[in-house]
Amino acid sequence: MRIECERLANGGRLDWNNGDSGGRHEAAVAQVILGRGRGCVLQCRARAATILIPLRGRLQIADGESTRMLPRGQLWVAEGGQRFQAIGRGSALWIAVLASAAAWRGLIESDPCAADPLLLPALHAADAGVRRAGVDVARTTLGSHVDPNADLALLMLALRIAELQSGFAPLIERCAGRTLAQRRSVFLRLQRVRNYMTSCCHLDLDIAGFARMASYSSCHFIRAFSAVYGETPHAVLVEQRLERARRLLDDSAMAITEIARASGFENRCAFARSFKRHFGLSATDLREAGRAAGGLTSHHARVRVAV
Repeated sequence: MRIECERLANGGRLDWNNGDSGGRHEAAVAQVILGRGRGCVLQCRARAATILIPLRGRLQIADGESTRMLPRGQLWVAEGGQRFQAIGRGSALWIAVLASAAAWRGLIESDPCAADPLLLPALHAADAGVRRAGVDVARTTLGSHVDPNADLALLMLALRIAELQSGFAPLIERCAGRTLAQRRSVFLRLQRVRNYMTSCCHLDLDIAGFARMASYSSCHFIRAFSAVYGETPHAVLVEQRLERARRLLDDSAMAITEIARASGFENRCAFARSFKRHFGLSATDLREAGRAAGGLTSHHARVRVAV
């Protein structure tokens, strides 16, 4: 496999477009990008899946109509063919791995007839092991020369991502379709909607819009979504809004009423009831508990990376 490397420093910009054919025999190429500092920008449209991992600070990701903030502790798998922009915020340190379909197949799946895409678009938790794997990739690829262990480091990261995605297997089995390829296609359509919910939960969203995204009627969409995820679209949307509110409680000094509005709730009373039912504490009590435990500084932990 050929590994190419790029660094982005403060204010740097890289426009990356992988124009390979996407066929079974395209070159096995991986591009590793390390962004460091404020305002460095990756403008990207890759043929195959792309992985973004913040090692320190946060990444702002703009994807079509949606924008999400990706903090340390999470990673994002962008769908192949998807155009997006990633911008480092503050003193962010992050890594992106963009690889051809052939490269991902070589790293994750030895079966040449495996279904595409191998990696499905998703937001995952990135524990210390995943972040260390990302650091190893950066260290072995971004020195003065590519380390002989770079292929192994990239393999270990790919295997960790594949392990995270293995949780999708039982969900895919619940999808309609006679073949695995058909079920994966259905799941991909539903997963796009769920990802959109995650990044745009604060907006005024409705079931009809979600159904159009998935190319279903509203009734069919609700049945398919509920059968696969075990929750209705509305219930998932409310959960995403509550999680957004919890993050704002930790990361901002906004008033509770402002947080409720910024999270997509119509009024503070509806927000208060839903929040306490979901977390077992009121928003005010949870904020005070976080302050007492030093929660406001937890997001500023540093990662030392020798690259």
